[in-house]
Amino acid sequence: MVFDAVMKHNSFTLAAEELHVTPGAVGQQIQKLEEWLGVALFTRMIRQIQPTAEAMHYWAAVQPALARIQHASEELRLSQANEVWLSMPPTLAAKWFAPRMAGFLAQRPDISLHLSATTAISDFERERVDLAIRYFDGEDGALESALLCRDEARLYCSPAYVKKHRLKTPDDLVRATLLHTTLQPHWQSWLRRFSGLADVQINAIPSLHFDQSLLAIEAARFGQGAVLSSAILTEAEVRDGLLCEPFEWRLPLTKGYYVVHHNGSPLRPAAQALKQWLLQVAESECSS
Repeated sequence: MVFDAVMKHNSFTLAAEELHVTPGAVGQQIQKLEEWLGVALFTRMIRQIQPTAEAMHYWAAVQPALARIQHASEELRLSQANEVWLSMPPTLAAKWFAPRMAGFLAQRPDISLHLSATTAISDFERERVDLAIRYFDGEDGALESALLCRDEARLYCSPAYVKKHRLKTPDDLVRATLLHTTLQPHWQSWLRRFSGLADVQINAIPSLHFDQSLLAIEAARFGQGAVLSSAILTEAEVRDGLLCEPFEWRLPLTKGYYVVHHNGSPLRPAAQALKQWLLQVAESECSS
């Protein structure tokens, strides 16, 4: 583990911080490993180290095994712990999970919940994460996936925006601003299917681009344009009359929100309880 930490950080000092030991202790362990292997693993320079070619080859060979050892150790240590680590995209965490989180904690006050809101795909082999909610097609051989909510591209804007730009049919979107997101980059498909606009007209419509759906939804709420989004992310704004669907047309999508976890090991009781609760809560809400 000492060698792995040094290779990850390329530093004895940073490796020592991760392992909660002194840099001198790290250096001694590396020296003993070099003596046992009979090769130099690092070139020492002033305040700097450089892994040798032998070190790079050795690390590539042993890292998968080290990751499995660490994962197995964590699983054993936490096998009966009443803690669960959950990861999901930030917009879903803020718009859907946060208002419901108190319900789970009230039902299971004995469980300590750790929530990570991130767009990064969870690495169940190397990270401390039990469950993740992932937006994809549900197909991944390394994961056990349970559908939380199917998705479709729905068009939202503020009621005032509808009135200001006289949005009566999809063709009227030539007068609008399209708010694009990386989660639902489907404006071209939506307009080609539901409007009579030619491609040259579609491409001429003003656009704003966002890497976070949360920002695009907020922009739509404040009358900056029209956004394609998921109903699961806009329920509060629609309920409060801040956003509306000016048209009834919705574009079906192959992706959705799935509760996933590694299929190589069983879930701990706390994680299994959270998974069941998530699916039960979503079952009725996402059926419409």
